[in-house]
Amino acid sequence: MKTFQPKLFSTLRKQTAGGIVGDIVAGMIVAIIALPLSIALAIASGVSPEQGLYTAIIAGFVIAFLGGSRVNISGPTAAFATIVAGVVATSGISGLIIATVIAGILLIFMGICRLGSLIKYIPVTITVGFTAGIAVTIVIGQIKDFFGLTFPVGTNAVESLEKVEAIAKSLGTVNLHAVIVGLAGLAILIIWPLLGRLKIGVAAKIISKIPASIIAVIFGILIVRFTPLEVNTIGTLYPDLSSGFPKPSLPSFDFATVKAVIPSAFTIAILAAIESLLSCVVSDGMINDRHNSNTELIALGAGNICSGLFGGIPATGAIARTAANVKNGGRSPIAGIVHALVLLAFLLLLMPLAKLIPMPIIAAILFMVAYNMSEWRHFVHICKHSPKGDMFVLVATFALTVIFDLVVAIAVGLILTAVLFIKKMSDVTYIRKWSEKDENKIEEKGGKEVPDGTVVYEINGPMFFADADKFYDIVPDDGSRVLILRMSNVPTLDTTVMSNFEKILETCRERDVILLLSHVNPQPMQVMKKEGFDKKLGEENFAVNIEAALEKAREICKG
Repeated sequence: MKTFQPKLFSTLRKQTAGGIVGDIVAGMIVAIIALPLSIALAIASGVSPEQGLYTAIIAGFVIAFLGGSRVNISGPTAAFATIVAGVVATSGISGLIIATVIAGILLIFMGICRLGSLIKYIPVTITVGFTAGIAVTIVIGQIKDFFGLTFPVGTNAVESLEKVEAIAKSLGTVNLHAVIVGLAGLAILIIWPLLGRLKIGVAAKIISKIPASIIAVIFGILIVRFTPLEVNTIGTLYPDLSSGFPKPSLPSFDFATVKAVIPSAFTIAILAAIESLLSCVVSDGMINDRHNSNTELIALGAGNICSGLFGGIPATGAIARTAANVKNGGRSPIAGIVHALVLLAFLLLLMPLAKLIPMPIIAAILFMVAYNMSEWRHFVHICKHSPKGDMFVLVATFALTVIFDLVVAIAVGLILTAVLFIKKMSDVTYIRKWSEKDENKIEEKGGKEVPDGTVVYEINGPMFFADADKFYDIVPDDGSRVLILRMSNVPTLDTTVMSNFEKILETCRERDVILLLSHVNPQPMQVMKKEGFDKKLGEENFAVNIEAALEKAREICKG
């Protein structure tokens, strides 16, 4: 599979008129779904609503045009909300643009180096942990707008715990009008999809095609416009909402800002790669296709660079929007391109309507986004049925995401996973001295009995630095002439372990004992040759199997 092979060009050759019509319809429906989500996610990320649309339009178009998936829909997602808000709070919009562009460059580099397949090495405990943590932070961030709270003057709540503290201090400022609008919107978001599942003929089909978020937005606009309920709207908080297409611009670069946002840029790149490739895998199963992961990473990088330069925020593949695309007939990147163009039309022609959307409705939409992305059932399942180590990584990643941020959570999660993996590998590796029972088994299989003066140790499992202390048990018996190390069950070893082999060889020579190695596998043999151990031991002291080693030991002992 080529490193860069956009699906758009390969699918166009096979496209039919019916297929193009299906893609156009699917793209329009997905745009309707993406419209309120893009606005809501931009607000949750601490940027203006139109920046969410910029992202869905520009990154959505570029990634669909260049991507390695036929049906992936890209744009702003909830996974980025917390980290983007943190960058904006500490480094401003210019810092966010720099972080987004750097993340895009990293993604292109990952694709060129064919690192797409390495994403599978991120354990599910980490992805579920930080996804659930992000969901909680989104909920915390939207409580203020849902209840219409007024924070004390001078409040600068950035971290989740700071927001919780500010919420606690502002409980006396609850706006009942906001609560009524928010609860009504939440009810629509929950009940509307259920109506679409009822068997009530054509009406159910029509309902199932209309996103609940659009109905909630329309309801919110009408109830605030034609009732005495007073709540904040997007126009209240963002009076200068732009309806024009942005012009590309470069932020002012300075070393201090770049240094400050690099950790966030790495997190954005890793997060974008994980979520987008996961979306590709899900959609592959839905349309019986296979995506090109490296092409997708390159397209993702290009999309994020363009998004940043045009004032957007980080983008990645959106699983829910991709699934909606497939279910509504999307089968080629044309659907993703149409989705971006429809959103562009809204930006240019209907953006003033967005000012009328009540903030409690936006909060209700984000509550549902958080619930759907939380994977709480998967979280509970891991806690109940997985080993304690996995559960610990899950809970630690979740807690660190909520308390600190994704950079800390992912870094600590990966370190904990690596340490636990090393411990597990070390636990399954052991060295044991042969007993009379083992010797009898060799004879039953047609082998030779272990001659007097010979000691056999069997090594089992991969041998690396964590197992170095286990070699202290390997010592020749008093009066023995030959020491055999049976290594048929050692698939790999490292340099640290090689130093232990050197010590064993020295000890054997000091006691005038011959060291034999039985059945050394390819990787351990390669390491031994690189270290020059094969010459020190002597090629004649490597045996192809235990029977050959015992035969040689017999000759030595007789001599």
